[in-house]
Amino acid sequence: MGVFVFLPLVLPLTAWPIARLAEQHLHPRTATRLLTAVATVMALCSTVCLGLVMVVGTAQLPGNPLPDGWSDPEVRAAVPFDEVAGKAAIPALCAVVAACGRTLWRHGRVRRQAHRALAGLPATGVAVLPDQAPYAYALPGGRRDRVVVTTALLDRLGPAERRALFAHERAHLAARHHRFLLAVQLAARANPFLRPLRTAVSYTTERWADEEAARAVGSRRAVACAIGKAALVSRGTPVATLAGFAAPGPVPRRVAALLGPAPLARRWPSLFTSVGLAAWGAAAGTAVSAMSSANSAVTMVLILRAATPL
Repeated sequence: MGVFVFLPLVLPLTAWPIARLAEQHLHPRTATRLLTAVATVMALCSTVCLGLVMVVGTAQLPGNPLPDGWSDPEVRAAVPFDEVAGKAAIPALCAVVAACGRTLWRHGRVRRQAHRALAGLPATGVAVLPDQAPYAYALPGGRRDRVVVTTALLDRLGPAERRALFAHERAHLAARHHRFLLAVQLAARANPFLRPLRTAVSYTTERWADEEAARAVGSRRAVACAIGKAALVSRGTPVATLAGFAAPGPVPRRVAALLGPAPLARRWPSLFTSVGLAAWGAAAGTAVSAMSSANSAVTMVLILRAATPL
């Protein structure tokens, strides 16, 4: 197994270039799917390898429930620096599990509370709340997906801008953007090196919805004006794993993109471009991470089977 068990912990660094270039050069739909896939696979691989290293550390603790053979020198020799790395992996993996659990719990709690708050309203696709705080966001799940918006925000938008708002939020719901956002949030909790991808996906999902809204209303300028007005007054979404109309972030870049031509919907960038090289670099890093974690897992299983008496 050797040092290969540590590779998935640092290989997310290979995805940093594509995290930035995908925002600028790829269609938002392609960028969102690519970055989410890379982040999810790398997070799973790093967590698996962290768990394998933790087995070595846990087996050295007195009173542990693991078989005695798992602390044999042959098992410890499979992990370099087993005395330090094995024991350090225990609190690290506990922190990963706790952070991911907290993210899932908060995501579920906010969704349940939002659905309970809307229980008395008609079961329509749009819930307009008489609230003085201006905000709008897409709420998936429950009996049906809903767009939640307050009268305070609607009062600040014109008719065309309101249509843009509703088209934007419906695009979030149709593409299930909350799943992408939740996946990259969990990935960033599992490996802090994946935080740039989380930030990038938060932006590309909004850009994806911007483009769908512009196509639905037939005016890119109307969507840009609606985003600009909402950004000045909106407070964002109740949780980062839900998509909103004017979430905190690079709003000027979104407006500038809408005032320019629509992006080309290429499935995969050419290799002979900076974004193509970055995409292939991230794909290679993901593949190496997957192979390293699979090799480490198989090797550890074989060593533990050999060290455990029948």
